[in-house]
Amino acid sequence: MSTRFTAKARRGMIVLTIAAGLAVGVAGCSGGGSDDKKPGAAASTAKPGGSKPSAQQGQSDQPLAELKGPNGLLLQITSVTRDSGGFVTVNGTMKNDSGSTAVIPSNLSGNETEIIRNGSSLGGATLVDSKGKKRYYVLRDTDGRPLTTTGLPALEAGQSLPVFMQFPSPPADTTEVGFQLPGFPTAPIQISG
Repeated sequence: MSTRFTAKARRGMIVLTIAAGLAVGVAGCSGGGSDDKKPGAAASTAKPGGSKPSAQQGQSDQPLAELKGPNGLLLQITSVTRDSGGFVTVNGTMKNDSGSTAVIPSNLSGNETEIIRNGSSLGGATLVDSKGKKRYYVLRDTDGRPLTTTGLPALEAGQSLPVFMQFPSPPADTTEVGFQLPGFPTAPIQISG
């Protein structure tokens, strides 16, 4: 009986996911009378900055920190927010600032077997609370996958990729932490929220 219920619930979730995907697709494709002007406007705002996130994502126009790493990689941290659930989410953009294709180094995943097993990621990132003398590692789900951007591709010259990392939240009175990512310098960042 419980097997039937589980199978029925799983089918319901699949149908719900497909319906939501179709709704998002239809909403993205629908538009008003001047469709030919909208794509040009979106493309022109995305091309020049390339790494400027939109305001609706809750990210600022100016990065909170810029870290230069190996292979011409530049990590721009655009927001660091404390969630009510006890998490800190770091959002940013990984950009190839060099003139050639940059391969994302494998050491960004860290050296923990459980994280490495799940492919390339930013699982090696940490937050350091020097006041409380604690280090916070990227969170993992119940299957051991890091709660961060995964499957990082090689970046063409000038190409950027939005990234995120989620950590346990330091105490509420800790508002500044050091952000560390293997191969990049440590950057002090402010936690908002």
